[in-house]
Amino acid sequence: MIHAAALAIGALLVMLSLPGTLELLLVTVGAILPPRAPNPGNRQARVRRLAVVIPAHDEASSIAAAVSSVAACVRPESLIRLAIVVVADNCRDHTATAAAAAGADVIERFDSDRRGKGYALQYAFARLTADGFDAFLVVDADTKVESNLLTEVVGLLNDGADAVQTRYLVLNPTAALRTRLMNTALMAANVVRPRGRQRLGLSAGILGNGFAVTSGTLAAAPYDASSIVEDLEYSLRLVTSGRRVQFADKTTVRALMPGAGPGVESQRLRWEGGRFRMLGRHAPALAREVLRGRVALIEPLLDLLLLPLAFHVVLLGAALIIPIALCRIYAVFALTLVFFHIIVAIVVGGGGWRDLAVLLVAPFYVLWKLRLLPKILRAASGDMPWTRTERVFDR
Repeated sequence: MIHAAALAIGALLVMLSLPGTLELLLVTVGAILPPRAPNPGNRQARVRRLAVVIPAHDEASSIAAAVSSVAACVRPESLIRLAIVVVADNCRDHTATAAAAAGADVIERFDSDRRGKGYALQYAFARLTADGFDAFLVVDADTKVESNLLTEVVGLLNDGADAVQTRYLVLNPTAALRTRLMNTALMAANVVRPRGRQRLGLSAGILGNGFAVTSGTLAAAPYDASSIVEDLEYSLRLVTSGRRVQFADKTTVRALMPGAGPGVESQRLRWEGGRFRMLGRHAPALAREVLRGRVALIEPLLDLLLLPLAFHVVLLGAALIIPIALCRIYAVFALTLVFFHIIVAIVVGGGGWRDLAVLLVAPFYVLWKLRLLPKILRAASGDMPWTRTERVFDR
């Protein structure tokens, strides 16, 4: 009886974690493959008018720095029009005034029913498409960008990309142990994984900050994402419509992350609760499409089934203690793969020994995430409102 129970539990743990293990294996191997050779004869000046869209909700304290960061970028020669447009969405502070003073064009939007970043972007894309823009680059309001951002993104769009995603990392990794750990996690999620997909010929995916789409892509796959994880929602929309996101591996956007205080928990609840909700909403449909022969959707399905890394590791740790040999062999392999995935992330993400050393506190972070799990699951039952993350950076 005990053996049968252990076998059943072990099988369940393997079943829950195996899609994530396969996803990590796929993207990690992909990330260390040589890059695909570009087609030098493919480039055309497709993008002549670019709008950099900065959605903002109560970001008066950070919006000017974000606008100035974009304004300092090298301007691609192919552009005849470049606009930095701040969408001040349901703001109760002076975001609009601060953005205008920094030199941005400002769109103010007030809608008490349709609130959120997704709605703000829908509104901006519709207005700016009517103004004749060829493409749109989305940057968050608390972000600093590298000076080559525009040249790299426009170059890929001119090469024929339907959409582009840049690297997306933490602006303040030294503010606290938590932000250092977050930066290590983002090197895995926002560098290794899109890089691996790109080198395997797959869609890199949308990460929410530092992504660009053409007006043609928006016409074919309208931006109707409205959940709190609108990036994941639209990424799935693109891939199911047969469009591919190219990864801009040579440029990075960096955003502020909270190191302490209530913002840490609220951010996790929004991000991970929203991801669990997308899992329940879209995984069955993706699975049906895969069974119908759409093999290109296997990787997006595996990505959706990959739990947040802390929970994935918990499942593998539980599998390791099950007294079933095959279960333990699988757990050892999968945990080794997680470690290798993180090492690759630190190397290709430009990290160092401090990013590796911070993994010593990862077990405490996992315990904290487990404590949050009931709240995350409750958050997954309905969309959380778009609120400004309180950023406290004390150690």
